[in-house]
Amino acid sequence: MIQALIFYLFATVAVASAVMVISVRNPVHAVLFLILTFFNAAGLFLLAGAEFLAMVLVVVYVGAVAVLFLFVVMLLDINYLKLREGFLHYLPTGALIGLILLAELALVAGSWSFAPDAPLSVGTHIPDPSVVTNTDALGRLIYTDYFYLFQIAGLILLVAMIGTILLTLRSRPGVRKQKISEQVYRTKADSVEIRKVPSGGGI
Repeated sequence: MIQALIFYLFATVAVASAVMVISVRNPVHAVLFLILTFFNAAGLFLLAGAEFLAMVLVVVYVGAVAVLFLFVVMLLDINYLKLREGFLHYLPTGALIGLILLAELALVAGSWSFAPDAPLSVGTHIPDPSVVTNTDALGRLIYTDYFYLFQIAGLILLVAMIGTILLTLRSRPGVRKQKISEQVYRTKADSVEIRKVPSGGGI
């Protein structure tokens, strides 16, 4: 009974915070609600016995990705009023994508009624926790069956990181920047100028 109450508490807060991520106007508040969603999802992983996934979700996503989102949102300084002007222009496309996602979720939810033996087939592949640990089973699954997909996900994150750097990179005129290569290859003739001042010709 206590586990069921904790599950519904985590699930309710996770769903509510996920809705707030896409509904609040302030992007900083959206990132904070995203962090709250990650924490509640980590609690659900703990209830399911996947403690390694819960720690990865907190350490990697909350400690790195969400903080990165927060810095990117604060650095971009996007004019959100200008973005909202084209809302009606992109509304049909967004509604179509939303309907497609809703249909996919309905198919996933209804697949259990169409294939009642699906949970049994999935359960046969779950290793015994007393023999194989959670981390060992997850590592074997990622680096054997889903190795190429795991590498593709890493490349996608790399492209996203490069895109973030390019978006935040700004060229401002009149700003003096340090050029390491010019400092390293600087010679004596470039930095020192010797002038012969005659006697009594100084200031």
